[in-house]
Amino acid sequence: MNILSPSILAADFYRLGQQIREAEEAGAGYLHFDVMDGLFVPSISFGMPVLSSLRKSTKMFLDVHLMIQEPERYIEDFACCGADLINFHLEAAQDATAVIHRIREQGKKVGITIKPVTAPEAVAPYLKLVDMVLVMTVEPGFGGQKLIPYCLDKVRAIRRMAEEQGLDTDIEVDGGIHRENIRLALEAGANVIVAGSAVFHGNVTENVRGLLDQMK
Repeated sequence: MNILSPSILAADFYRLGQQIREAEEAGAGYLHFDVMDGLFVPSISFGMPVLSSLRKSTKMFLDVHLMIQEPERYIEDFACCGADLINFHLEAAQDATAVIHRIREQGKKVGITIKPVTAPEAVAPYLKLVDMVLVMTVEPGFGGQKLIPYCLDKVRAIRRMAEEQGLDTDIEVDGGIHRENIRLALEAGANVIVAGSAVFHGNVTENVRGLLDQMK
């Protein structure tokens, strides 16, 4: 199943609640929540208090993307604040298997993320342990970037590895996705699409519906 996961990093925080409701009512399935620590990536975004507030205001599936060093330090906190899936960077974890188990212990779904420079084969040992692989299609840390085309080759490779192991793993892409290139990501094997500017800049309802039309 194809799922749209709007990234609130691009939302207007003055109207955040309203924009989230518009995205949900228009048919978005997930809500993407980018956590940046200023260390693993240069930018700083938002953390547990914002997530906790969102959890109280929406029933949407909260897709939490941790762009932080040593993610194992905060698994319990984000789980308690309402994350449904916790996605951490393979490059940021000293022991990825331990992080996966810690997320599972909290009763949450697990995602593992790779940056554009990381080979797709790096996730192979973890495919049977996770629910989702997130392939960054831009350098993590900033919104509004253009999609890096070769990253879609990594999506193809990971989809092929999953199928060879008999797995129906969700593959998510994040970065530079808009109405004109979303089909390329889907055809490469992605089924969860993160979109920020393409959702929240302009009319949210029209933007979501336009993206979903391309995802059919």
